Amino acid sequence: MPDQGLKTLYIDELKDLYSAENQLVKALPKMAKAASSAELREGFEKHLEQTKGHVQRLEKIFEALGENPKGKKCKGMEGLIEEGSEAIQKDYEGSVLDAALIGAAQRVEHYEIAGYGTVRSMAETLAEDDHVSLLEETLQEEKETDEKLTELASQINTEANADENEEQSNTQHKKKVRRVA
Repeated sequence: MPDQGLKTLYIDELKDLYSAENQLVKALPKMAKAASSAELREGFEKHLEQTKGHVQRLEKIFEALGENPKGKKCKGMEGLIEEGSEAIQKDYEGSVLDAALIGAAQRVEHYEIAGYGTVRSMAETLAEDDHVSLLEETLQEEKETDEKLTELASQINTEANADENEEQSNTQHKKKVRRVA
């Protein structure tokens, strides 16, 4: 009987991930559009296609369970997406905006990694071997995306810092010119 309680929790967690992934399908195009870096934009577009695949994998699991994936709203993902939207609406530009987008995207990835790690562990305990492989595949893709974002962040953060230093230098030069004149 204890497995019945865990199975109910497992299904609830899967529904949460299903909601999260579907929210992300809507948010990723906006993030891609806001990105100034072509590499970051392409990364968001690629992850959108992966995310659609994540939704399909979850649908396979729900079908095997004879369950409906709908009926739950993932409030955690809703909040993370809202934070990402706030970054887009601020006055950030260029590489600074890209750095903000990467930060938002990595928070999303870490949330998903935690969620998929949790349900994969539950699936193992429940002896849902077919589910384990599907969930593991998604978990690995989420980890790879996080690693790519980390690599990209290193480059983009350096650019953002260089742009800021150049801007500060130009401002200081203009102040000196005004004092001399």
